Amino acid sequence: MIIVTNNIMVSAAYEEGYNLKFFQVTHRELLCLVRDYVHKGHRLLTHPLSGSIKPTETPFKSVVLSEQQDGLDYRSLTLIEEAISMHDKLYHSCNVTNYTRTVLEDFRRVDLALLDSAIK
Repeated sequence: MIIVTNNIMVSAAYEEGYNLKFFQVTHRELLCLVRDYVHKGHRLLTHPLSGSIKPTETPFKSVVLSEQQDGLDYRSLTLIEEAISMHDKLYHSCNVTNYTRTVLEDFRRVDLALLDSAIK
């Protein structure tokens, strides 16, 4: 499996023994990177909108993809395209918030917990 993330906490927790790809990008940019992996034939193993936090409410996201490239998986493509579309739709209708360091840490922990529950 490949873990694609923009969460430094996930990077630290999963750097050993996992195929981890860490990117310093926005949530939307990460979704687009995941879409690039899907276009290359990787399948989504976790939902790109997992958790109850809207994509515009947290800057952090981790997504698990298949290691193998088996050709384009249309279900994965649909899911990631819908996630990007949902992000764009919500982004235009909300106020972007500048979070405190403490709140950012909380968002990192939530993303890590969601990933932990998906992997274990």
